[in-house]
Amino acid sequence: MGNNIVVDETHRGLWFQDGALTRELGAGRYEIPSGHDWLGRRRPEVKIVLVDLRERELTIKGQEILTADKVAIRVSIVVQFRVVDARAAVLAVSEYEARLYSDVQLAARRSLASMRLEEILTNRNRLSEDILTDVKEIAAHYGVAILRADVKDLVFPGNLQDIMNKVLAAERLAEAQLIEARTKAAAEQIAADGRAAM
Repeated sequence: MGNNIVVDETHRGLWFQDGALTRELGAGRYEIPSGHDWLGRRRPEVKIVLVDLRERELTIKGQEILTADKVAIRVSIVVQFRVVDARAAVLAVSEYEARLYSDVQLAARRSLASMRLEEILTNRNRLSEDILTDVKEIAAHYGVAILRADVKDLVFPGNLQDIMNKVLAAERLAEAQLIEARTKAAAEQIAADGRAAM
């Protein structure tokens, strides 16, 4: 006599018999033997571990990280992933979601520590790309495919955002004044060339 277990289409089941992984189960109903067989022999102890194969999302919230120029930024990251190898997800690490969380967190720290504040403000996508590149190969070792990694929020300390906006506005004003001066000098040169030709 035994119990039944149903493995949904969205999952895989890993069949452990007396502690050893003996097979992977696809969708369907399976009988788990228990107790003793008709000769009185003890049946092997069976444990089924279900692994969800659907795409999922993991959010790493409010990590405070120092940039290359020592500015503390709080960053939130969203990672979309799915398990592609149920065996590796269960056998290679103790908890693949917790491991993925720490791998993404460390990748964000490495990337931000190498970037200056101005780079982060002007090229936010670089951080997302760095995290994706850094974590993709590591996660593959424990059976997880990273589909996307995006910076959800960047929060700057105190009035730093206002200061940076003023700096950027001043830079834009300086560029506009330079273009205006060049245009004026070019117009004066054209007028002077025109007078000289007469």
